[in-house]
Amino acid sequence: MPLPRLKDSALELRDRVAVLTLKRDDVRNTLSGTELIPELLTTLEWCNQTDDVAVLIIIGEGKAFSAGGNLKAMRERSGASVQEVDKYYRGGIQRIPKALQNAEIPVIAAVNGPAIGAGFDMANMCDIRIGSTNAQFGETFVNLGLIPGDGGAWFLQRLVGYQRAAELTFTGRVIKAEEALQLGILLEVTAPDALLARAREIAASIAAKPPLAVRYAKRLLKLAQQQALSEHLDICASYQAMCHKTDDHQEALTAFFEKRRGKFKGS
Repeated sequence: MPLPRLKDSALELRDRVAVLTLKRDDVRNTLSGTELIPELLTTLEWCNQTDDVAVLIIIGEGKAFSAGGNLKAMRERSGASVQEVDKYYRGGIQRIPKALQNAEIPVIAAVNGPAIGAGFDMANMCDIRIGSTNAQFGETFVNLGLIPGDGGAWFLQRLVGYQRAAELTFTGRVIKAEEALQLGILLEVTAPDALLARAREIAASIAAKPPLAVRYAKRLLKLAQQQALSEHLDICASYQAMCHKTDDHQEALTAFFEKRRGKFKGS
């Protein structure tokens, strides 16, 4: 399937790893007031439908990962009715958590700079986050008299626990990369010029695994967030049975006994 045509971002695919670069540095890669939301949604749908894609990396171009909402656009909407704003959120920013939750492949956020508000939440919606020493994070909605309207409260407390999520949400303070690492928001911190290379390295290690097994494992991790154990075990049995019947499973066994790396085809 050909790569989708994008305007405010750029997409490349190499060695089964896709990289989506947010290219609106002029507005610090804000999600509103740009084409970044529909282009992210298009990219995620393309990834789900493209067998050649094993992992997606999201990174910002320029100084910021994403500053979240566009404040100028927000001020222009200040005269809108409650119903209009409600509709705006449901049809706009709230499509991101649904799309990322339904992504069938692992998604890595390579946080190159500030990830603020909805930008922070978008990073938290990804499966893995690594950041450069320039990365900063803030659940800053309260500073503008707002709440995380994109579902950020759901994701943040699952990463850091209720108490720390409450502190970050109620104070709106911005934290730096090292504290984000200590809190478990980031998996690793790198030098700025090493960030994308390290993200590609992690992605490559995932892309080298049997593709169907990775996709099923991702589904299980997401389902486990909401299932009772007995229900989850039923799904595990079904998925495991399907994995046992794949060519990649047989190739993995053969490669193990032959002491070589497997060559997987996603079948």
